[in-house]
Amino acid sequence: MKVAALAVALASVASLSACDREKREFEPPTGIASGAAATRQVSVRAGPTEPIETARLATTQDRHDEYNAFLVNQGKRLFRWYNCNGCHAQGGGNMGPPLMDDKWLYGHQPAEIYASIVEGRPKGMPAFGGRIPEDQLWQLVAYVRSLSGQLRKDVAPSRSDGLAGAPPENVRDIERPVHQPAPKP
Repeated sequence: MKVAALAVALASVASLSACDREKREFEPPTGIASGAAATRQVSVRAGPTEPIETARLATTQDRHDEYNAFLVNQGKRLFRWYNCNGCHAQGGGNMGPPLMDDKWLYGHQPAEIYASIVEGRPKGMPAFGGRIPEDQLWQLVAYVRSLSGQLRKDVAPSRSDGLAGAPPENVRDIERPVHQPAPKP
């Protein structure tokens, strides 16, 4: 009887100590680490002469979105909501370039993808600067990088139920993007 009571007590203590769940950060990180080496200034413009703001472009080390599965999944939701699928066809490319391969016209680093979204690109990519909140821009950047397998597997979202074809983001092999020069107008 004493042995059974002792076993129950030990099992209770062990189960209570195992109940510590992972800590998740559901709010976007506030503030970005400073450091001149990790940032560059880019002028964001709505048109040829009218500046909107100067955006501070951060590197992956400054941003925590790429390490937060919730924020990357929010980026996936925003990718659909802002109709990025309309041109990029779920990341496989259509009118816009594919985002799942290793050929990146304007760079694969977070700051370069951010600049593409905010400033737009020639031949079709509209400028979304001033139209999308800053935190949502970085969530989109993180999701776009997950499309080519550049995020950790435990952070990248899995394939949506309505999709078929390419493997889900969380099981893709990493692509080593190479800079491809932009097509001449």
